[in-house]
Amino acid sequence: MTQNTPNLELNGKSAFGYYIIGLIVLIFDQMTKIGFQKWLVTEFSSVPVIEPFFNWTLAYNRGAAFSFLANQGGWQKWFFAILGTVVAVFIIRYLRQIPKSAKVLSLGLALVLGGAVGNVIDRFLYGYVIDFIHIHWGDVWHYPVFNVADMAIMGGMALVVWDMLFFESKRKNGVS
Repeated sequence: MTQNTPNLELNGKSAFGYYIIGLIVLIFDQMTKIGFQKWLVTEFSSVPVIEPFFNWTLAYNRGAAFSFLANQGGWQKWFFAILGTVVAVFIIRYLRQIPKSAKVLSLGLALVLGGAVGNVIDRFLYGYVIDFIHIHWGDVWHYPVFNVADMAIMGGMALVVWDMLFFESKRKNGVS
């Protein structure tokens, strides 16, 4: 039985392609936030899209996910901005060290990178994150309002977990 050796060639300079994906996410995120802020103008302005499930609703998140720590006097703005910056720097460096064969992991991290930087920009510019996507069930249930960056972060983390569960051990064992 012939055992394959793991492909350990690293992304290195080819990580640039994943940086471009993160940049595309960042640009789309910022364009949508600016557009919805100009269109809806005031916080909590809402426009039904598909009743009773989906609205465009302008909301400012001064905390973390689900407005965690939103009412803490302002220190959280800097904490989450710095945390997001540290995460982005880590991902930028780590993407170069990932094996080229770890495409799902690299894509997931690129999505997280673009989303994290998008939300960090909001925190530094405005002191809050601009959200506008509102999923709900009438007036009975409301998911917290979110944005493109949040979708990229969640989708990216799903890909990272998918890679951990189904591809990481195969890569380490040299199985294609």
